[in-house]
Amino acid sequence: MSYSNLKLFALSSNQELAKKVAKEIGIELGKATIRTYSDGETEIHIDESVRGEHVFVLQSTSAPVNENLMELLIMMDTLRRASAASINIVMPYYGYARQDRKARAREPITSKLVANMIQIAGADRLITFDLHAPQIQGFFNIPVDHLMGSPLIAEYFKRNFVATGDDVVVVSPDHGGVGRARKLASFLKTPLAIIDKRRPRANVAEIMNIIGDVKGKKCILIDDMIDTAGTITLAANALKELGATEVYASCTHAVLSGPAIERIEKSAITKLVVLDTIQIPEERKSDKIVQLSIANLLADAIIRIHEKRPLSPLYELRRPSENI
Repeated sequence: MSYSNLKLFALSSNQELAKKVAKEIGIELGKATIRTYSDGETEIHIDESVRGEHVFVLQSTSAPVNENLMELLIMMDTLRRASAASINIVMPYYGYARQDRKARAREPITSKLVANMIQIAGADRLITFDLHAPQIQGFFNIPVDHLMGSPLIAEYFKRNFVATGDDVVVVSPDHGGVGRARKLASFLKTPLAIIDKRRPRANVAEIMNIIGDVKGKKCILIDDMIDTAGTITLAANALKELGATEVYASCTHAVLSGPAIERIEKSAITKLVVLDTIQIPEERKSDKIVQLSIANLLADAIIRIHEKRPLSPLYELRRPSENI
C-alpha cells in the first residue's frame, strides 16, 4: 500500500529501529542531514520537501540524553518552518521519565519540563512505550499514545521458555511495577509475586521481603527499564536463594549503564529479554541478553494513526518483529 503523504525520519539515537519500521510500513526513510559543529552545536537540514506531509520522527532520548533531546527539538523546529502538515514524535524511550514528581524540597519535575519543550517546539502527537510513570501522559496537552511492551515479551516467553504445565510465577521487583507484572501474568495465565524493596538512595536497592510463593517455580521478573541492573539482579539472586528453579528477567528499556552488564553476567538471571526501544552498542551486548524488535508494532501504530483507525488492538498479544 502507498502512503503518499506519510514520511518517517530517523535521528541519531536508533537508526536501526527506524530502518526496520520503514521497511514494515513499506516506505523509504526521509532524508535529512545532521551536522555537529566543532563547538557542539547541532544543525539539521531536511533534504526533501515536507510541505503538507504528515511527518513521524523517531528518536529515543537515551544516552547521550541531552544531545538526543536537543536534536529532536531542532528537528521539530525545522519541520514546522518547512510547513509539515503534522509532526508526530515517535519516542520509544522517554528520557527523564524518572523525574516525574518532587520527592524532596527544591527538586525539579524534569519530565514535565521535557513535555513542555516538545509541545512548544511544535509536536502534534507523541507515541511512546512504557513510561516509567504513566501519569506523564497528563503532562501533555496533545494526544499521547502509550504503547506497552508486555504483549511482545509475553508472546516470546510463551514460545520459548514457558511450556504448558510449567510452574511459573511472574514477579514484580517492587510495588510500583505491580500493574505491569499483573498484565504479563494475565497474558501468561500465571500467579503473581511481589518484592518489597527499599531504595535508600538513587540506583541503590535493598531486598526486604518477597510476597508470594516462588519455591520450586520458574520466575519471570518484569520491569519498565533496567539501568544499572542493581534492582533486577538483587531480585533474581533473592528469588534463587528462596528456591526458584530458574529466574528470567525482562524489561522494555535496556538502559544498561555503568556496571549493568557485569552485574547481569554474575547474577542468577538465565536470560534477560529486552526490547529495542534503545539501541544497545556492541560493547554492551551479552549472551544472556535477548533483544526483541518493536518495529512491527510501531509500524502498525503509525499506519493506524495515519489512517485514523483505533490503536486498541495493539494492546493484545502479538509476535515480536524478530529476534536480534
